[in-house]
This record gives sequence, structure tokens and C-alpha cells, in this order.
Amino acid sequence: MVRIALVEDDANYRRELTEYLERFSKECGEHFAISSFTDGAEIAEGYTAGYDIILMDIAMSYMDGMSAAEAIRQVDDEVVIIFLTSMPQFAMKGYSVGALDYVLKPVSYFAFSQRIQRALDRRRKRAEKYIPIPFKGGMRKLAVSQIAYVEVQDHDLTYHTAGGEALSAKGTLSEAESLLGADSFFRCNKCYLVNLEYVDRVDNTCILIAGDRVQVSRARKKALLDALNNYINEVSK
Repeated sequence: MVRIALVEDDANYRRELTEYLERFSKECGEHFAISSFTDGAEIAEGYTAGYDIILMDIAMSYMDGMSAAEAIRQVDDEVVIIFLTSMPQFAMKGYSVGALDYVLKPVSYFAFSQRIQRALDRRRKRAEKYIPIPFKGGMRKLAVSQIAYVEVQDHDLTYHTAGGEALSAKGTLSEAESLLGADSFFRCNKCYLVNLEYVDRVDNTCILIAGDRVQVSRARKKALLDALNNYINEVSK
């Protein structure tokens, strides 16, 4: 379920955008929980980070959309904000509050659906994933985004984090690769699985990652460079 806040003081636009969201939901199979607000103050005052996407009109009578977005950003860095406006010169200021995009009024379904799809893609990329790291007498939850690389020696795995911490657990590199998924991790040889997010440089047969050097096999180097290039292009969208 994707939680969407629609902040718009014009009843006709609220109705139209709600219909657009319902149409998009049917076409793409997404499920939306839509909350409507008639002014920026309604959503900004007492905001508790309860939404995934906010569609925000800029020109509103009591609290304008830009002021509301500034207040929201003080407590929520993750929510995706898209501005609705008939004045693009004001929408450009939205990047100062981390707005993803803006839609010009009058709003066409095609332009609107593109922005919503982009917002959903951004949300998926930001969604955090955790894995369990077992140790004697307990278990620790580790954020996948914080893992710089995984090293294996015999049947002992070491998870090296971006903060310099090293956590050990029993297992194989194949098991770690399956657990972490293939989106941003690359197996550069039989001993290392690296997170492309933290690769700073590829130099001959070495990778500089999170301040450490790990080996990349010659047979895997081209595939690594291709994977790194694809990853950079994808996160830059």
C-alpha cells in the first residue's frame, strides 16, 4: 500500500487528481491510500511522516506549498514531494526542499502518470532492507545499504560495513549473494562480494571500496566495470 497525500485547495483539481490516481491504480496494479488536504497548514502542522508521496499545490491561501514542504522536511527526509503549479518559475524552487518533480496545470493524465511512476521508482530504491547476522547467543539486524563488501574465508563470512565495522557469521559467499540480492552487489572473485554503491575506484586488479582494497579477478574485471556503469546510470535517473 502506497500512502499518498493530495494537498490542493481547488476542489475540481482534487477530484481530477483523485480520479487520475484511481485510473493509474487500475492500470498498473498499485494500491493507493489517498488523503486529501485543502491547505499546506493542514498537512504541515503536526506532521508525523505518515506518507510515501505528497502531491502539493504551490499557491494556497493560508500556507503555500513551499512553506509546507519546508516544514515537512524538518521531520521527514524520505517522503517524495511533487509540486502542482501553473507557474513553473516557482516550481523550480522546489529543488531546495528536495522535491522530485513538478506537474504543470492544467494537468494531463500522461504527464501526471509519468511523475507518479517516477515517484514509485524512487520509493522502491529508498526502501531499506535488512538481513539477520547470527552470532553466539543472539542475532543482529544489519541494513543492507550499510554493507560495503562481504568477505569469505573457509566457512566464515565477514560483513564489512561503510562505518568500518566488521561482523562475522557462518556461511558461504553464495548464501550471502542470494540473501543480499543482485541489484547493487557484484561478486568480483571467489572471496569477495562488493556493494557497487561503495566502489570508489577500479585499478588494475584491485577495487578501492570504503577505504579498503580488495582483489578483482581478471576474468571478472570487464563484467565489474559494466555492472558499475549500469548501476551509476540507474541511480542517476
